[in-house]
Amino acid sequence: MRPILMKGHERPLTFLKYNRDGDLLFSCAKDHTPTVWFADNGERLGTYRGHNGAVWCCDVSRDSSRLITGSADQTAMLWDVQTGTQLHTFTFDSPARSVDFSVGDKLAVITTDPFMGLTSAIHVKRISEDPSEQTSESVLVLKGPQGRINRAVWGPLNKTIISAGEDAVIRIWDAETGKILKESDKEIGHKKGITSLQKSVDGSHFITGSLDKSAKLWDIRTLTLIKNYTTERPVNAVTMSPLLNHVVLGGGQDASAVTTTDHRAGKFEAKFYDKILTEEIGGVKGHFGPINALAFNPDGKSFASGGEDGYVRLHHLDQDYFNIKI
Repeated sequence: MRPILMKGHERPLTFLKYNRDGDLLFSCAKDHTPTVWFADNGERLGTYRGHNGAVWCCDVSRDSSRLITGSADQTAMLWDVQTGTQLHTFTFDSPARSVDFSVGDKLAVITTDPFMGLTSAIHVKRISEDPSEQTSESVLVLKGPQGRINRAVWGPLNKTIISAGEDAVIRIWDAETGKILKESDKEIGHKKGITSLQKSVDGSHFITGSLDKSAKLWDIRTLTLIKNYTTERPVNAVTMSPLLNHVVLGGGQDASAVTTTDHRAGKFEAKFYDKILTEEIGGVKGHFGPINALAFNPDGKSFASGGEDGYVRLHHLDQDYFNIKI
């Protein structure tokens, strides 16, 4: 089936997120306005207006009632998904890069960039059920890593926080004490900055994508390297099928070089790999610039990609895809 082209953003896409039911798709872009779409037909449902800078990341609560967004305007905002109203604004002294709700949606982890002499930091905030009781105070602030932290997510049972970023090291932090429990081994880890990180549906492992032209699969508890996927372009986005043993990598050359090369040479397709055998099994072309965001629908039957070209492409996978045998 041909992809549905969703045009609503005026600037490059930065992040895509499905809700748990798989009927809504949230998109973030550099144009200040997170957008929500119907995931089946790509119809635009609404926008969340209030940010004053590029929006880097978002997450939606388990019951699809709350949205949290992190932006370059140095804030993270809580929104009512249905009405689009702002419920609360967390303000920081540097851009908010990554946001992630905990299991149960009672906590959120927000990362902030290094800025004007400040180091990058990971902030844990308590999320109140009643928006009127929401406060901005941090339960925990973790500092330390060099360079930007591009992604931080909750580990099993909210006991740990997993972070990854520009220094190419994956760290597992104790969410109670703030101590570093594990760091990825430099020998087997990524050689360049980590751009993206996504957990598996069951939360037992996660995948990271890096500018070193590879993606790696890790055990979430032990930080053991399970698999390695090599490609010939920097990886900006990674996602895993919740249904089949497939991994999707998206990327392309640096955005600044796009205008000087043919779109075929830029390698802008989303590449499918066999998760176990680590072999490439196919690709989906379409974007006229690097792919910056990828997300699989929780039902495993469709996926979305967001590009530097400002489009979200929604791909419903047909029967041929499910018949792929290696």
